[in-house]
Amino acid sequence: MKSRISVFLLGLVILWSCGTDKASDSTQETIVYREVPEFSADSAYAYIQKQVDFGPRVPNTQGHRDTRAWLIRKFEEFGLQVQTQDFQATTYDGLNWDLSNIIASYKPEASKRILLAAHWDTRRIADKDTERIDEPIDGANDGGSGVGVLLEVARIIATYDNQPEVGIDIILFDGEDDGEPENAQIRNNNQIWWCLGSQHWSKTPHQNGYSAYFGILVDLVGAKGARFYREGYSRQYGKNIVNKVWNYASELGYSDFFVMRDSPEIIDDHVFVNRNAGIPMINIVEFSPDFGFGHYHHTHADNMELIDKRPLKAVGQTVLFTIYQE
Repeated sequence: MKSRISVFLLGLVILWSCGTDKASDSTQETIVYREVPEFSADSAYAYIQKQVDFGPRVPNTQGHRDTRAWLIRKFEEFGLQVQTQDFQATTYDGLNWDLSNIIASYKPEASKRILLAAHWDTRRIADKDTERIDEPIDGANDGGSGVGVLLEVARIIATYDNQPEVGIDIILFDGEDDGEPENAQIRNNNQIWWCLGSQHWSKTPHQNGYSAYFGILVDLVGAKGARFYREGYSRQYGKNIVNKVWNYASELGYSDFFVMRDSPEIIDDHVFVNRNAGIPMINIVEFSPDFGFGHYHHTHADNMELIDKRPLKAVGQTVLFTIYQE
């Protein structure tokens, strides 16, 4: 009932040499990693399905309101301390939206904290599609997958006897996915219309003086054939964290998913956490250096048929392993 992955319990041996030019003495140091619970991709998948069942999570809609209430309830069921950051924002086309960042905290009293994040809203148009362009998308992967992974992480860290030693804050940002339509003529170089929730939180965090040791954003992590490259802003602001996470993934056997190759910078929630809040946050996101976003991006193909449990497992287990070693 408490299935765990006993990864590296015998330790990883690192050899190095020291001494004179003619001879050296070999010294061994054993690094013993903490035991890590097993991440359930089945559970994460079910959380994604539940979100999709509410319908598109477009702000100011019933689906958005119902999903918000469910997310808060799930975190509370896990025993985490939950608060919301409710605010209003204006969209690129002048709409006034009621938005809500959802913050769930584990060990809120701990001074050393890790920040995990995803966005929970979905796009109101399918501007990369060839039909039903003006209709909202399901957002099973774009929004749903990151939330599903973090809900399962929350369930594990809050309910297992074997728990992380650090404090963890999970923030689900709202209003991430409502930037200008593809090929839109509306452009304002001084305003970024994407990532409204993280822009708001990074300037006015839920707690005065809030800080975290580092952060991990998960976005677009559940598609069939997904591969995760080392995104540009992640390398710029958190190179050591990128290296650590990708190396952990490789040691866990997920190198087919976490590719040791760089990809360009993309605007996502981690950018504003880095720039405004000063917290080094990396992004685990499907964005190819060759093809950019997947074929499903901002189309109606972003539905449950797209979701594959294998990348969910790879990302979830890697994130769990990373936070358990802190």
